[in-house]
Amino acid sequence: MKITICGSIAFYDEMEKAKKILEQLNHEVMLPQLALEVPKEMGGGRKVYFGKFIEENGGMDAFPPDHKIWNMKEGAINDHFKKIEWSDAVLIVNPEKKGIKGYVGGNTLIEIGLTFYHKKPIYILNEVSSELSYKQEILGMKPIVLNGNFDLIQ
Repeated sequence: MKITICGSIAFYDEMEKAKKILEQLNHEVMLPQLALEVPKEMGGGRKVYFGKFIEENGGMDAFPPDHKIWNMKEGAINDHFKKIEWSDAVLIVNPEKKGIKGYVGGNTLIEIGLTFYHKKPIYILNEVSSELSYKQEILGMKPIVLNGNFDLIQ
């Protein structure tokens, strides 16, 4: 099966571990893009984690809606959407973040929505936290909670 892994980039190490396990189970796997090339006019010459770059440069409000950085974010979203379209299913990697076990962020939520719209299976590594106000939307998209058991992916 072709599987695209989704989740916060903060979970990238966990995503790589999940990829190895899935490949051992004979699945083809794609990961999100880890870093983006910084344009020359924004310092250039290096790759950075998108969220960290924004955080280190004044936060989201430091970048008006027409700033080039949002074009980069749009590109990253589209790139991962293409991976979801390629796949037969997605795996959401969702350990603890910000003190919330089973964390699912905004970008991952839209990726789950896209997968649901395409009628593809949604696997979630851990139970989604009830602290998230949109847990009901996630549950309404009928994900299969693995509780860490990759053998449940069919």
